[in-house]
Amino acid sequence: MDKTIENIPEQYLKALLEISQQLNSIREPEELLRNALDIAVEQLSADRGFILLKDETGDFQPAAVHGMEKAQLDKMEDISHSTVEKVLRTGKPLLTFDALSDERFNEAQSVVLHQIRSIACVPLILKGELQGAIYIDSQGQRARFSRQSLHFLEAFANQAAVALENARLLSYFRQENALLKEEFHRIFAFRGIIGKSKAMQQVFQLMGKVLNNDTTLLITGETGTGKELIARAIHYNGLRSKKPFVPVNCGAIPESLIESELFGHKKGAFTGAISDKKGLVEMANGGTLFLDEVGELPLPLQVKLLRFLQDHEFTPVGDVRPRKADVRIIAATNRDLRQEIREGRFRQDLFYRLNVINLHLPPLRERKKDIPLLVKHFVDVYQKKLHKQIVSVTPEAMKQLEQYPWPGNVRELENTIERAVVVDADGKIDTDDLMLLEEPGAGGEIEPGMTLEEVSRILLEKTLKATDGNKTRTAEMMGVSLRWVHYKSKEWGLG
Repeated sequence: MDKTIENIPEQYLKALLEISQQLNSIREPEELLRNALDIAVEQLSADRGFILLKDETGDFQPAAVHGMEKAQLDKMEDISHSTVEKVLRTGKPLLTFDALSDERFNEAQSVVLHQIRSIACVPLILKGELQGAIYIDSQGQRARFSRQSLHFLEAFANQAAVALENARLLSYFRQENALLKEEFHRIFAFRGIIGKSKAMQQVFQLMGKVLNNDTTLLITGETGTGKELIARAIHYNGLRSKKPFVPVNCGAIPESLIESELFGHKKGAFTGAISDKKGLVEMANGGTLFLDEVGELPLPLQVKLLRFLQDHEFTPVGDVRPRKADVRIIAATNRDLRQEIREGRFRQDLFYRLNVINLHLPPLRERKKDIPLLVKHFVDVYQKKLHKQIVSVTPEAMKQLEQYPWPGNVRELENTIERAVVVDADGKIDTDDLMLLEEPGAGGEIEPGMTLEEVSRILLEKTLKATDGNKTRTAEMMGVSLRWVHYKSKEWGLG
């Protein structure tokens, strides 16, 4: 048995056991040091103390203090520097029972100035290397340290050094794990998200950085670029992956029902409210709420969402008591929210709350190197789903796919491949199987200089025709809200 342990009284041994359990449960180095020092001072009924640790340059710096301020450690008269310097120089513990009558401290100004009676200082040694020192002292008659006090402090220092090393290693491994995870996703992407282009590598890199925090995220990009897929990947690869991911399409819910859908309602709050209803915010508690097409939220709801983002409190419709929800918000939009702000349709303060981190998804026409990868992926998916065997995609078909501008982005490409797998008859997807919508610019329908509204009308008309007038399917293919399809169809007389 260690002779140091043999010389420690039973009450100190019990204290060391409790200390060991407590220190080993602490995961952060700074918190561990503060707790270690507080425990040492308390067990020895001391008044003051501090812990010095070696920094990267080899100098010893204060890492924790008790009963004094860190600034005091720079003043020679405030502590017995000679004591600490000797322990750091020799690597041996030092103890005095009564410093005022100990001739070793005759020149120590702090001993006389602060009437220090007892001093104990022990080195922090790990794997034979001096890492720092623990110093404590007592004024007046409050505590008179003994040889047993020194043995206790030595054993305690050994425990603290090991616990500190474990905490440092854990902190290091956490950082390394986060970096490796970020690098892994940058190189190998996220499951279900395909892309090796430079534009997508930048997306993956930013995704890796935002996985393990609760920062509000705004995903921007054209319709069909995969904003919800990105949001799901961030959630299911992050710290909240075991909790709910709750998506809500802000443009698909009637304006009169949006508040109730988001925040819930009490029975009798309005006609049809026959029972209490939990809102999507509360359903997402602990997890992630994905607000797709957030730019379509009406202004009154924008105010309530802003209030929730500020303090995570919400009040169900018809209730008077606010509730709390721990929810990460990821929002997405295909609109230019800055333009929406200028035109008075979106609140500037809400925009800044949502746009803490902006992740912009590039349109497919800007990442054409990814098209062969995406085509292979969708062919694999739909030949299994539709129980067909596709041997290849002909070079002519691939060339057409790579040259097409893809106004509907990845969603349109997926629909095209699904359609091609359905109609293919010989296991080889050719240009005839693709049945692409007429390429913009061909046939004189869409020409340079057309307004966005004119182009939107042509695309809506073609998509309605391709879906035999199915507005729900049209909205899905175009990546817009069903409400938008109904409104524009009526406005433009498209049925």
